[in-house]
Amino acid sequence: MIDLKLETLHLRSFSEGITPMSGATILVADDESVARELISNYLARDGHSLHTATNGVECLRLAREILPDLILLDVMMPTMDGLETCRRLRIDPLLGEVPVLIISTLDDRNSRLAGIAAGADDFLTKPIDSLELRVRVQSIVRMNRYRKLHEGRRELETAYIALQQAYDTTIVGWSRALDLRDQETEGHSQRVTEMTVRMAQAIGMSDDDIVHVRRGSLLHDVGKLGIPDAILHKPGPLSPEEWVIMHKHPEYAYEWLTPIEYLRPALDIPYCHHEKWDGSGYPRGLAGIAIPLAARIFAFADVWDALRSDRPYRAGWPIQRVRDHIANLAGSHFDPDITPTFLALHEMDV
Repeated sequence: MIDLKLETLHLRSFSEGITPMSGATILVADDESVARELISNYLARDGHSLHTATNGVECLRLAREILPDLILLDVMMPTMDGLETCRRLRIDPLLGEVPVLIISTLDDRNSRLAGIAAGADDFLTKPIDSLELRVRVQSIVRMNRYRKLHEGRRELETAYIALQQAYDTTIVGWSRALDLRDQETEGHSQRVTEMTVRMAQAIGMSDDDIVHVRRGSLLHDVGKLGIPDAILHKPGPLSPEEWVIMHKHPEYAYEWLTPIEYLRPALDIPYCHHEKWDGSGYPRGLAGIAIPLAARIFAFADVWDALRSDRPYRAGWPIQRVRDHIANLAGSHFDPDITPTFLALHEMDV
């Protein structure tokens, strides 16, 4: 007698220790009103929202309306039994992933296999033990929520990738528009971007940093949208006053891109690509390693492509002449420590 009391206390303590899974929507399908009420009362203790159906047809209709987190199906029901209902749930595009707990008076192996074959996730026999029911429901609901969380995370990751691709497509479009505005440099943005990315990879920059390097390279001259055409397209040399205006384009880039959160990490190149190692560049006169690394490696590609390209006032330089020019500017225009890396990357260019 003492052992029975201890067992009762143990079960009560375990039952009261069940962590409530509040918020789960559960559909109970059973043709017996007493069974429906009993199950509903048991599960209501844990904060679940209960809905009931008296047969399989009603269950399917109600399930499409409320989209439950779990369905409890009695096997023996009129009109449509629980096994057939479960099979129809599994082929329904809207309900195919909803967990199903089969409840039956039969506890033999064949009955369990029939339930599993119909698509059930678990099997419970009558008479129903309240504690076992609550624990099994809790377990199924928890697993279903984890599955939904996992699926939601995958969907979020997919949406994020699509958004990033849309961003990058937009940036490429901007860079092409910039090149088209200045026909002398058509294709320049794409070429310097490819060279800069190669350089970034060669010196061991991380993939995450290279993403920003690529974006910054494509947008390096976005600030020139603020430069009047009369200055940007002037066929002859610029006057001192015009150079003052031209030198503002990195500042324009900074002002325009800073409010765009995802482009802030890419600002180093649009803002600092005209800085020089010896401090003689603009707009801030930065020197040495105070110049962001991304801007330092971009400077090589920018000068290389400018000198290699034909202009109305001169032909593009041969490769060796450009190589010699860049080598001679190591320590004044360019970072002397990474100049050999850039030249080595273009050693085989013809």
